[in-house]
Amino acid sequence: MQCKVGALLLAAGFSRRFGGRKLAAEMPDGRLLIEHTLANIEAALDHILIVSRPGALDDWNHGNQSLALFDGAEQGMGASLAFGVSRLPDWDGCLICLADMPFIQPRTYALLAGQLTPGNILVPLHDGRRGHPVGFGSQFFPELAKLDNEAGGRRIIEANKHALRKVTVNDPAVLQDVDTPEDLRKLHRPAS
Repeated sequence: MQCKVGALLLAAGFSRRFGGRKLAAEMPDGRLLIEHTLANIEAALDHILIVSRPGALDDWNHGNQSLALFDGAEQGMGASLAFGVSRLPDWDGCLICLADMPFIQPRTYALLAGQLTPGNILVPLHDGRRGHPVGFGSQFFPELAKLDNEAGGRRIIEANKHALRKVTVNDPAVLQDVDTPEDLRKLHRPAS
């Protein structure tokens, strides 16, 4: 039986290192950064919940995806993650996706979702390095819903190493996020 796996897309950050509205930054093809990320997730998964904060995505149409607004986003990623997990429907697992990782391939999302079960935790590896998205089975949702700091799910992963599965992927984008304007400028430069 196929597990029902969705994506929890975290888009509630303040983009302080970027200096402004990072998720609304224009990519080389004219689409917004968040549109790139969401399109790749949508190509692989049917169920998506976007967690943002009031005002962060006002000028963006999230289409038919569910959006949950979190007033406490300044508490950090762990708190935003807990808020999102507490609003998940009856999924067997979820991939914790970061909105500022626009180039993760749909096949990577599909591969991870296909291996996620209610009782495991998945971490993608590329060149031996841990990346994103991290997948959590529903057994870990109660623990995730209690997070309240910047650490995200790291503490839960460390406490449940018996459930951890490392999945090697041929997708360097699992290690690439956009944190600064320079990161974005690199994307605009032609490859040499």
